[in-house]
Amino acid sequence: MSQNLSQLLNAKRVDLSHELHENIPLFNAFDPIQEKTLNTIAQDGFYAKEYTLATSYGTHIDSPGHFAAGKRLLDGVGLDELILPLYVLHLEAEVAADPDFSVTKEVILDYEADHGKIPAGTFVAFASDWSKRWDDPQAFYNEDENGQAHTPGWTVEALEFLAHERNVKAIGHENLDTDPGHIYHDQEALPGEFYWLDQDRYQVEVLNNLSALPTQGAVIVVAPLKVKGAPSFPARVYALVSEEE
Repeated sequence: MSQNLSQLLNAKRVDLSHELHENIPLFNAFDPIQEKTLNTIAQDGFYAKEYTLATSYGTHIDSPGHFAAGKRLLDGVGLDELILPLYVLHLEAEVAADPDFSVTKEVILDYEADHGKIPAGTFVAFASDWSKRWDDPQAFYNEDENGQAHTPGWTVEALEFLAHERNVKAIGHENLDTDPGHIYHDQEALPGEFYWLDQDRYQVEVLNNLSALPTQGAVIVVAPLKVKGAPSFPARVYALVSEEE
């Protein structure tokens, strides 16, 4: 066995996905997952179920065609894009102080000054600790008495910077939307999400356990089913971290 293969097999695995069930937080346009038992071992000799769910449910990948008409759908996202070096922006403290926190270009530049420049061709993840609210949907939505969500997100300016000054291939975050909650409330739109996907890049939403990862040194693996024509789909996402990190 080669040294590189041995290092890969011995790397620490960190699961970045949430379990799917009917009580998880979800986008307000969707219904909870439904399941139906089709066959049982006692009656049929095998166990099978049928599931009905929205394509953007739980931890999921959004293809460019999810928002941008005419762009690639999930079956057009290549394997070379689904296994990438990972750069994690650890902004948990900032979000704890301000749940409306927005990632700006200035925030990224300040972070790079302390942790190193984002390499081209990477997956950049925004670690906010929002995933720790997962078991309490109301805390995850974090809506005030007027129905406005107070949740963190990316600014369009930051996404422009990542796409065109850092040549990042994909982004990810822990909450339901790319944009901060106040942007969605004020504009009734998701300009950041539209911008990013319109650049023919994908994103992963509702990530978990990002706080367990180093800023650099891990590899992310995004493993959705290859469903023809799907705009999005739940994915098993995990990181491989060298034991040296």
